[in-house]
Order: sequence, then structure tokens, then C-alpha cells
Amino acid sequence: MKPFKIPESVLVVIHTPQREVLLIERADNPGFWQSVTGSKDTVDEALLETAMREVFEETGIAAAAGQFRDWGLSNVYEIYPVWRHRYAAGVTRNTEHVFSLCVPEACEVRLNPQEHTAWRWLPHHEAADLCFSPSNAEAVLLLPTFMA
Repeated sequence: MKPFKIPESVLVVIHTPQREVLLIERADNPGFWQSVTGSKDTVDEALLETAMREVFEETGIAAAAGQFRDWGLSNVYEIYPVWRHRYAAGVTRNTEHVFSLCVPEACEVRLNPQEHTAWRWLPHHEAADLCFSPSNAEAVLLLPTFMA
């Protein structure tokens, strides 16, 4: 039996300098487009480590720690009922920490087909419109504020 997920995760908005945003489509919910997301593997895993690991696992992009930007922004949200079985009994809320990763240009990605089935690069406003999660859409819309 798999261990329960830790209700603390990262959301990583991967983008280009021209504000093109990478979205990936969930395998278990066709039509659900999102940025890279994922829970900590252990309670003591640093959030930056989680972000780096999840980006690599979900896209094949190997980025160094210094390429990520921690927005210092956290969202607490109700876990969708369809995914609550992955958490310990009684866990209904997750804390999501927002990061971004700027890549030089839109690139091919390598998806884990058990998690995601498609990917696309879109201008950030179009990407926000496609995100199924309100916190993800909000993060994509905030992207220009966090680009240095």
C-alpha cells in the first residue's frame, strides 16, 4: 500500500521570458490542464527540492536550484473529493507553495504517461484560461509580477 500523501505541495509555473507557459494535461482527468504540481515526499523535504523533483518527474526538465523563484505565496485549498483517498483520513485541505521556473524558450518535454498525456506552451493569459484549478489560474496571471 502506498503511503498517504503529505498535504503540502508545490505549484511550479514553467515559463519563457516571453511569458509562454507550459501546461500539462492530467491522465486521470482528460481536459484538466495544469502547471507542474506535487506533494512533498517526506515532511522534512525542502519545498525547493520538491519543486525540482516534481519538474523533472513530470516534464524531464532538469533545472538547478538557482533557476527557481520562490514567490513566497501559499494557497490553502480544499482537496478535490476525487483525490482525498490519497490522504490520511480526515485530511481535507492542502497548502500549496508557488514557484516559477524560467526556461530560455519553449521546449519539448518528456511526460510520465501515468500522470499526464499532453503538453502545450501558451501565452500566459490563454494558459490561465485553460487551467482547471483556480489557484493555478491565479498564479499564471500573476506571472508578470514575479518575472525579474
